[in-house]
Amino acid sequence: MMFCVQRQNFSRDFPRFFPRFFVAMQRTGALSRLLMCSVLFLMFTAISGKVAAAESEGSTVGKHRPATAGAKNRKRSSRKKSAPEGRGAAKAKGQAAVPKKAARASSHSRPRVQKGAAVRKAVPSSSAARQAVTPEGVERPSAKGAAPELLPRCGFTEASRRHLFSRAVYVLDEQTDTPLYSRNADLVAPIASVTKLMTAIVWLDQSPPAMGSRLEVTDDDLDTLKFTNSRLAVGSSVTRADMLHIALMSSENRAAAALSRDYPGGRAAFIAAMNAKAAGLAMPHTHFVNATGLAPENVSTAKELADLVKAANHYQLIRSYSVDKKKLVNIGRGQLQYINSNRLIRYGQVNASVQKTGFINEAGHNMVFRMMVHNRRPVIVSLLGSDTGDGSRLDGVRIAKWLTCSLQ
Repeated sequence: MMFCVQRQNFSRDFPRFFPRFFVAMQRTGALSRLLMCSVLFLMFTAISGKVAAAESEGSTVGKHRPATAGAKNRKRSSRKKSAPEGRGAAKAKGQAAVPKKAARASSHSRPRVQKGAAVRKAVPSSSAARQAVTPEGVERPSAKGAAPELLPRCGFTEASRRHLFSRAVYVLDEQTDTPLYSRNADLVAPIASVTKLMTAIVWLDQSPPAMGSRLEVTDDDLDTLKFTNSRLAVGSSVTRADMLHIALMSSENRAAAALSRDYPGGRAAFIAAMNAKAAGLAMPHTHFVNATGLAPENVSTAKELADLVKAANHYQLIRSYSVDKKKLVNIGRGQLQYINSNRLIRYGQVNASVQKTGFINEAGHNMVFRMMVHNRRPVIVSLLGSDTGDGSRLDGVRIAKWLTCSLQ
């Protein structure tokens, strides 16, 4: 194309271009002429800009250098000039530079030292940090004498407490005798088979016959109040140790009834001894009318049941039998397999040293247990009046989590 020529040729051919261009413009229409003029104007603008740029570059070649290059060259020239100086001048110059560097170092080091001191004051010592933080990173009260409490960050919140199914709840830290949580703890209510803890205490307080001797189930041991069933048929012969075992572990009603009948003076004397024991344990709102707990007149409070659990823990057989998971019992004419009626114990969800469950329609689902928090700290939990067995179990799981997180 005629415009793509060198700059010197363009100046020579420029006069010839215009006559030809005007002839072409006359032969075309008005619209084509307008379009060609626009294109031509754009081309002239672009070419003139390139020409101006080329001329400016040619005029500055060899005359100017970038500022950075000039600065570098000035540094090099200053180094060459200083090289011939004597060694003494260099030493003097180095000695003069030292105080400046020291001054800079001191000015920069002062605020750093102050910051470091402030950080050291804010960070506790390693021993204090070990007391205040557990391996899981959960903060604990570092003071040894601080009263234990359930912590909101461990789930002990108002919303969580509202989700408890039991109508009466009492949580007692046995180590410090501190109530950790209480709801309707003084409400007198039927306790159902939790009664069997007192049954075991009274029966063991006597001078019992040999634990290996057998005790036979009779018609006097049948439930004529609720007419509940039992796997122990009349005529079954079971050792007294196994009677106590399945009464505590599986809440076997006929086993508890047989033990109360076996008491010196009979069943009436046994019930009297149960009420006397309750009075001796300072349980004024606790009352018993039978040894099984099937009667709704067997009543107590969640708070007083904590005292009953504490007393039961002093008996080695109660500790062993109540938390056993299963037992194969010889009934004289065969064997029966029993399991623990408390699913928290049966499935290992709670580490407890004593436990007992109970249910009748008038009482709802009840549960008491003495939990060993971190396998060393005893806490007693009383739960009364849940509408379902799952509700009572879930309450136990929730409270166990509160305790495990909150207590050391």
